[in-house]
Amino acid sequence: MHETETPDNPPPASAPPPDPQTYAVFRNADFVRYLIARFAAALGMQMLVTALDWELYKRAHSGFALGFVGLSLMVPMILCTLPAGQLADRRNRKSIILGSTLVLVGASLGLTFTSAFIALDQNVATFQMFAYSLLVVIGVARTFLWPASAAFVTALVSREELPRAITFNSGAFQLSCVIGPSVAGVVIWLTHGAWLVYAITVGFGLGSFVLVAGVRHVHKVPPREPVSLKTLITGFQFVYKNKIILGTITLDMFAVLLGGAVTLLPIFADGIIPLHNGAEGVGLGLLRAAIPIGAIVCVFVLAHRPPLQKAGRTMLRCVAIFGAATILFGLANRQCLGGWFPAMDGAWFWVAFGLMALCGAVDNVSVVVRATLVQILTPDDKRGRVSAVNSLFIGTSNELGGAESGFTAQLFGPILHHVHETAGPVYASAMATGAIWSVVFGGFGTLAVVLAVAWIWPEIRRYGKLS
Repeated sequence: MHETETPDNPPPASAPPPDPQTYAVFRNADFVRYLIARFAAALGMQMLVTALDWELYKRAHSGFALGFVGLSLMVPMILCTLPAGQLADRRNRKSIILGSTLVLVGASLGLTFTSAFIALDQNVATFQMFAYSLLVVIGVARTFLWPASAAFVTALVSREELPRAITFNSGAFQLSCVIGPSVAGVVIWLTHGAWLVYAITVGFGLGSFVLVAGVRHVHKVPPREPVSLKTLITGFQFVYKNKIILGTITLDMFAVLLGGAVTLLPIFADGIIPLHNGAEGVGLGLLRAAIPIGAIVCVFVLAHRPPLQKAGRTMLRCVAIFGAATILFGLANRQCLGGWFPAMDGAWFWVAFGLMALCGAVDNVSVVVRATLVQILTPDDKRGRVSAVNSLFIGTSNELGGAESGFTAQLFGPILHHVHETAGPVYASAMATGAIWSVVFGGFGTLAVVLAVAWIWPEIRRYGKLS
C-alpha cells in the first residue's frame, strides 16, 4: 500500500540524489583490465606515430611526406568501415579486438626492421614505400578495432557508470598521448633513430593482447542475419535520422579537419618555435604532449563534477575556443608577433605549449559529449555499426586533416614566404611560412564550422544534461 498524501501527512521533501562515487567504476576488474590494455596499446601507437613523423620529415624534408601519413591511414578506413561495423555487431567483439591487436603488433615489427636496415640518409623512396604500406595495414587494423572496442566497453559497466567510464577511457588515451611522444622524443635523441621506438611499440601491443585476453566478459553474439547492403548501411541510416548524433559528429569532424595542427608540429619544433637549447626531438615530444596534458586536466575536472547540465552549448563553446587557440598557436612566434611583444623573445615555445594544452582541454569536452551520446542513444544491436560510422567521421577528420595540413603547408609556402622574406631567418624556409598560414587559416575555418553547426542543428544548442 502507498501512504495517503494529506496536508497533515505531506510527502517527505525529496533530497537531491547523491552523485555516484567518482572512482566506483574502478571496482570493476574487467573494466580496469580493459582500461590498462587500451592505455598500453595507445601508448605504443602514440610513440610509433611520433617517431614515424620525425623519421619521414628527417628523410624527405617535405610536407607532402607528412601529409601522406594521413592518407595512408584514411583510405583503408573509408574502404573497411562498413564491414568493420557489421563484424562488430555480428561477431565476438573481444576476438576482433585481439585479432586487430596482433595485426598492429606485426606492422610495428615491420617498421622496426625497415627503420633499422635502411640508413637515415639513403634510399628515401624505398623507406617511404615500406612505411606507407605498413601504415595502410595499421589503418585496416584500427578500422576493425575501434568499433568493436567502443561497443565492447558499454557491456563492462552499468548505464549509470558509462559517462565516467568514457571519461576515464578518454583520460587513459590522453595520458598515453602525453607519455608516448615524450618517451619517443627522448629515445630518438639518445639513439638518433626511430627503430627502437617501433620495437618498444611491439612490446606494448603484446601486453595489451594479454590483458584483453584476461577480460572475463564475453560478448553475446546475436542471431546471424544475411549480410546485405541494408544491414551494412544501418549505422549511416541511424546517424542520419538522429540529428543530435549527426550534428555532434559533424562538428567534431570538420573542426579537427580544419583546425588540427598536430601533423605540422615537426616543422614548428624544427625551426619556427624551437625549444631553447633543447635536444633534437625533445621539443617535438613536448609539443605533442601539450594537447593531452590539457585533456588530462579536463578529465579530472569532469570526473569530479556532476554531468554537464548544458552539454550542447558547452560543446559548441569549447570547439570555438579550440579554433581561436589554434589561430594564436600559428601566430605565437617571434617572426609573427615578436615586433609587438619584444619581451617574449625566447619564451614563444612555452606560449605555444600553453595554447596546445588549452586546445586539448576544450577538445576533450567535445570527445566526452560525443562518445557518451553515441553509446547511450544507440541500441546495442546497432552499436558496432554506429560506432564504426563515428570512427569513420572522427578518424577521417584526423587523417584527412593531417593530409590537408601537410599539403597546404607545402602549397602555401612558395606563394607566401616571399612576402615575409625580411621578417626573420625562419622565412628563409618556404615550408615554415606555409605551416604558419596553414594553421592560422585552419583555425578560422573551425570557427566558421561552429557557427554553421549551431545554425543547422539547433537541437545541439538545446541539448541539456549529459546522462
